[in-house]
Amino acid sequence: MRFSLRGSVGTEIVIICDTGPLVAAAIIDDANHHACVELWTGLRLAGRRLLVPETVVAEVGYLLDSKLGSRAEAAFHRAIADGDYEIADLTPEDHLRMADLIERYQDLRLGTTDASVIALAERLDVSEIATLDRRHFTVVRPVHVQALTLLPERI
Repeated sequence: MRFSLRGSVGTEIVIICDTGPLVAAAIIDDANHHACVELWTGLRLAGRRLLVPETVVAEVGYLLDSKLGSRAEAAFHRAIADGDYEIADLTPEDHLRMADLIERYQDLRLGTTDASVIALAERLDVSEIATLDRRHFTVVRPVHVQALTLLPERI
């Protein structure tokens, strides 16, 4: 499913997904595999909405193909088609915010994908991010909350 979410998602409990947990869940010998599988299982059982920015979809597809082959990449796209994840389109305003974040945190080398996760979280007023990237997401200060809540909590 693909959504062009323009404003807040209201009272629904939403998680924005970064690349790392999606890839680690697919790679059995990844150090974070079990933590990520448990995370996705728990979030789905709790009925949480899992939003994936379009930039993350491209990065996950590339990494799954390069690490596991085309079948793994295809399985990810089937999971999206089956509604396991919702794709969130980025708006022009998101791209402006991404540009600001990339410039502000230029020494951190934040990058497009992580900047898109933060911009989307800010626009939709979402505080929880599924990510393995503690380096970027603990340093960047979003405008809508004091700090993002990073899941899984223990990696």
